[in-house]
Amino acid sequence: MSDEILEKAAATGSVVSGGIGGVTNPTSGTLGVVDSTTDDGGILNPEQSRQFIEYIWEQQVLARDGRRVTMRSNTAELEKLNVGERVIRAANQADATYTNADVAFTKVDVTTKKIRLDWEVSTEALEDNIEGAQLEDHLVRSMTRAFANDLEDLAINGTGSGTNSFLSIMEGFHAKETAGGNQAASVTSSGSTWTVQDLQDIILAMPRKFRGSRSAMKFYAGSPTLSSLLNQLAQTGNFSSERIVERIVDGTVPQTVGAPIQYRVLGLPILEVPYLPDNYVSLTFPENRIWGFQRDVTVHREFKPKKDTVEYTVFVRFGVQIEETDAVAYGSK
Repeated sequence: MSDEILEKAAATGSVVSGGIGGVTNPTSGTLGVVDSTTDDGGILNPEQSRQFIEYIWEQQVLARDGRRVTMRSNTAELEKLNVGERVIRAANQADATYTNADVAFTKVDVTTKKIRLDWEVSTEALEDNIEGAQLEDHLVRSMTRAFANDLEDLAINGTGSGTNSFLSIMEGFHAKETAGGNQAASVTSSGSTWTVQDLQDIILAMPRKFRGSRSAMKFYAGSPTLSSLLNQLAQTGNFSSERIVERIVDGTVPQTVGAPIQYRVLGLPILEVPYLPDNYVSLTFPENRIWGFQRDVTVHREFKPKKDTVEYTVFVRFGVQIEETDAVAYGSK
């Protein structure tokens, strides 16, 4: 991670340097928030909120690949147009008989959940550490990275119900895809090794009307699944794995430093997403996954005299949705 990105994190309004009640310039690498003797926090200005959201996006893999929506309220309705699978008809000379193709206009609702991040640090730790006053900024950058990772984990693996207090916050992409997507029944649990044939079966599970735009699709797999596929190809002696699997980044060869690793399998990119469940591969259009982030971000920093600690609280509203679940094919072992 570059120092420039870390400085952007510090500029988001996450921490006040220079003691309680201090206010600094939000564009100079430290925080600018509401001045108070007890609570240095409040709703960040639009530029600070934008920087905070940008930093969250930069720390995630799947989010950077999807469709991003910045919301003004906790609920947004996105227009969706749907055309029938076959729309052309035969035409006869001097025959005015025709049938109009149906075009359906529907809406996709994106609803955010209010999410919080809390942590504290003792004043002794701030005073006695070797980093001095910079420890506070260091802690904020570390917690913001952890915040971004947890958001992606929740966006993928959230169940929306159950006893797990973290996963029950919202329903994530995996639950939505397996509930409404198209499963490749031929991809079975007999053996955990993934093959090119498994990916071909997932392609065939995609409805024909979407397969016509196959070049715009992408595979998504967790780290163990991708490793299994690559190891299987490497052990195959009938062909060169380099011809079937090509390492790419956004269509460009070779891999660039700092970018997520991508490979091309059967002519389609396959993106490694660490938080995807093991032995699960999905195929869809990147823009089919919608990430909603409400612009208002609230940050609080408060000194607790009786505990002699500084507490931090961040509030955001965040939600995910799939525009067309029928445009998802997946396999699971």
